Amino acid sequence: MCCGATARSPASADIAARRSDMNDPTLPSLPSFRYRLEQQPPHTSCGGLVRGASVQQFPVSQGIAGASMRLQPGCLRELHWHTTAAELGYVVSGSCRTTVLSPDGAATDTFGPGDVWYFPRGWGHSIQGTGPSECHFILMFDNGAFAEDHTLSISDWLAHTSPAVVSQNLGLGMEWTAKLPKGETYFAEGAVPDDSFARATPRAKPTLLTTHRYPLGAQQPRRVPGGGAQWTVTADEFPISTTLSVSVLEIEPGAMRELHWHPHADEWQYYLEGAAEMAVYLGMGHAVTEQFVRGDIGYVPMGAGHYIRNTGTGILRLLVGFNNGHYHSHDLSAWVASNPPDVLAANLGLPRAVAEALPKERLFIARPPDTR
Repeated sequence: MCCGATARSPASADIAARRSDMNDPTLPSLPSFRYRLEQQPPHTSCGGLVRGASVQQFPVSQGIAGASMRLQPGCLRELHWHTTAAELGYVVSGSCRTTVLSPDGAATDTFGPGDVWYFPRGWGHSIQGTGPSECHFILMFDNGAFAEDHTLSISDWLAHTSPAVVSQNLGLGMEWTAKLPKGETYFAEGAVPDDSFARATPRAKPTLLTTHRYPLGAQQPRRVPGGGAQWTVTADEFPISTTLSVSVLEIEPGAMRELHWHPHADEWQYYLEGAAEMAVYLGMGHAVTEQFVRGDIGYVPMGAGHYIRNTGTGILRLLVGFNNGHYHSHDLSAWVASNPPDVLAANLGLPRAVAEALPKERLFIARPPDTR
């Protein structure tokens, strides 16, 4: 194609093709790629709090669902499992301990800030705050349609099973069986753990600690002078995490995660600190630009072009998840640098000399513009 002909991109085939021309006021507008997660009313009880967003609340989030959860010391997210999604957790602050039942048996781990866990679909697990302060963590699920009705809980199961069967299975007398919860507990109030697992100090090594735990915060980041840094964990470093990978990005004021796209994964973002502008390009003339602050989540469909620019005065930090165990990115600077100058001159309508002066190195994070 040439002379202004337009091809449909994979992203536009999936999303933009279902949208209308933004300039036509009689038709629906393009969707939002921002959701104010931490401004939503939470589900809370017994020292626990959770806010979630699936495709039901955040329609563009087709491939990944997420949640922000907080546990006070001793509060337990009860024993449960997910029937339709694997779970990846990232600890923002505080500490917690998890238990998980795998085909090889049960395991207990303690997590601190910067640690990541991964529980495959269908593996039973629990999470408990260990103190001394609140534990805040972000959850990602590799299914955008994931919702709480896809979570099965031990309390709800036992409450809807014959007491005689429960008594026989657990070896409990009927008098104790009768005292079990009459419905789903979800959050349970408990004592602060005092066993060796809860007291364990997370080891600061950028290597796999246990099957389900990776200390991402201890990793040496990829740094871009004057621009920012990236910490990333994939199935290469964390083999059990076959369907999700995650990065933490830090971007300096005025700097920008350059224009790029991910060919094999959707992107889910949780803004940890700072303010940002993020634009999503869907093809066919469709692009959406939105502003983000701490506690917002963003989403980019697989293959859609986008950038993330720090619009604040301090460091921008965000958690970025992908529904693929491996990380792949196509960055605009690397693409431009790989093309002959005459191709760039023809495509971009530039004089040959200007095209030859375009950057030859991959940027990853573009530095702030020189205002001198």
